[in-house]
Amino acid sequence: MIELPEALAISKQINSSIKGRRIINVVADYSPHKFAWYHGNPEGYKDLLSGGIIDNADSYGGMVHISTDSATILIGEGVALRYHKEDQKVPQKHQLLLELDDHSMVSASIHMYGGIWCFRDENEFQNIYYKLAKEKPSPLTDDFDETYFNKLIYSQDAGKLSAKAFLATEQRIPGFGNGVLQDILWKSGINPRRKLNTLKDEHMDMLFKQIKAVLYEMAELYGRDTEKDFFGNAGGYKTIMSKKSAGSPCIRCGSIIKKENYLGGSIYYCESCQRN
Repeated sequence: MIELPEALAISKQINSSIKGRRIINVVADYSPHKFAWYHGNPEGYKDLLSGGIIDNADSYGGMVHISTDSATILIGEGVALRYHKEDQKVPQKHQLLLELDDHSMVSASIHMYGGIWCFRDENEFQNIYYKLAKEKPSPLTDDFDETYFNKLIYSQDAGKLSAKAFLATEQRIPGFGNGVLQDILWKSGINPRRKLNTLKDEHMDMLFKQIKAVLYEMAELYGRDTEKDFFGNAGGYKTIMSKKSAGSPCIRCGSIIKKENYLGGSIYYCESCQRN
C-alpha cells in the first residue's frame, strides 16, 4: 500500500520524468473492480484529461496529487501507479491508462481497493481523507513537533488506544499506515498492542523521535523495500519488521519475529524487544 514515503517518492519521480508531457489518450475503468472508487462516472475522465499537460505532482499523506492544465488526478493508497516506456508492456488489468505524447504510458491498477479520482474543481470533490491530508501537518515538517504530537495523544481519550490503533487509524497522521509503523514501534521498543496510557514519558519521547527519523529515512530512500515506486522498482529502505523478516531472528536480540493479525492487518514484532 502507498503510504507517506511512497507517495512522496512517486510525486518526485513524476516531476522528474513526465512533467510537461501532454496526455493524448485516456482509458478509464477498463477492468471493472468492485472496490475501485471514482469521482463521478469514470467514462468522463477521457474528456477531462485528454489534451491536458502534466503540470506538477505533490503528495498529501498517502495520496499522490497530479495537476494538469485541464483537471486534477488524485491517486489513493491502494493503487499501483506505474510508468511504462513506449516499448514496455502495460498491465493487462488497469483502472486508468494515460498515453502521453511520446507514446509512453502511465497505468493505475487497483489490487484490493483504491481511489482514482479526477476532477476540475476541488470544491466539487468532497473527500474527508483528502481534506485531512491537506490540512494536517506532515511528520516530515517542523509543524509536526512534540507539542502537536502530544495534543494528538491526549485528545479524545487517544491514550486508551493501542499504539497501532492510535498511529494507523482515523487518519490522525495522514499517510501513516500499518506498513510504516512496524519499524517505528520496534525502534521505540513498543508493542503494537500496548496501550498508550501505559507508556512512560521516555517511551513517548522515543516514539516521537522515531516517527520523525524513520519516516525521513524512508522518504530519502524512496520508500520501503516492500513497495514499488513509479518505475516499478522496490524502495531503498530495508524494512526490519515486515513480511520479509517474519519468522527470522530479530537483528537486535535474536528472538524470532512474530507475525499476527491485529486490527485488520498484520503486525510484526519482537516479543523480547517490544513487551506488551
